[in-house]
Amino acid sequence: MSEITLSVKGLRKTIGKKEIIKGLDFELKRGEVFGFLGPNGAGKTTTIRMLVSLIKPTAGSIEICGYNVEKDFVKAMSQLGCIVENPELYPYLTGWENLEHFAHMLPQVDREHMDSVVKLVRLQERIHDPVKTYSLGMRQRLGIAQALLGKPKVLILDEPTNGLDPAGIREMRGFIRYLAEEEGLSVLVSSHLLSEIQLMCDRVAIISRGEIIKVDTVDSLLSLQERLIWRVTPQDKAKALLEQWTPVSVGPEGTLVTTYSDEYAAVWNRNLVEQGVEVKEMQRKLPALEDLFLELTGGETVD
Repeated sequence: MSEITLSVKGLRKTIGKKEIIKGLDFELKRGEVFGFLGPNGAGKTTTIRMLVSLIKPTAGSIEICGYNVEKDFVKAMSQLGCIVENPELYPYLTGWENLEHFAHMLPQVDREHMDSVVKLVRLQERIHDPVKTYSLGMRQRLGIAQALLGKPKVLILDEPTNGLDPAGIREMRGFIRYLAEEEGLSVLVSSHLLSEIQLMCDRVAIISRGEIIKVDTVDSLLSLQERLIWRVTPQDKAKALLEQWTPVSVGPEGTLVTTYSDEYAAVWNRNLVEQGVEVKEMQRKLPALEDLFLELTGGETVD
């Protein structure tokens, strides 16, 4: 069984008379990238703030590497690194001076460890330059270096690709995958870029209206929603026939959309042809995570 590094059980947050977070349950495993997705107002940021102890839960428990945050706060937090929103850096100091400043707040962070963190985030060439000269991507990497100073096993990144250009996004994605696969960190990533979550993450939690509505691997989530796109004439007749065998919806450009079935796709095609329907094209489609997200959340959009 994979090592559980973050365990969240029955997490709730009530503000006034309104319950914002409604009993969340999920776990992170060692060496995985875990995506956290939620529409605007779903409670994603509130949840992250509870995970990193910026706000206190109304109920439920959070354990980091076996340490309960409420009962053993110092040991739990020692296993956690995070960037919530944007990394806080001093622009007129160098990257190295920024790291030194934060290292003084932590026990037993020596120069050798600082050097290794700088190398890990690939800032060796610029670490002694003022942060004000850094690109946004470099600032993000320096922020991650800061989060790694305490040698955490769990890293929480809130919108790590926010504001980056396509090249920067690709670089950050590769870096996060490296941290999980080579360094063994558990990385929780919140993002509004569904395509990046699909490429970056091993598993995804989808949160809507303060509740997690789905947690699974990206591959499993998408395989459940595999579709078959039909181009047929006449459409009305084909739709009526297909509806006898499977749910049907009307897609773009006059197409019909059904579930995909290895077992029955060829049978449906043969029956349509025998009934006088011209089947011009059958296309098997694995939808993007965005399609599934919109379907599960009833059409809500991400933050």
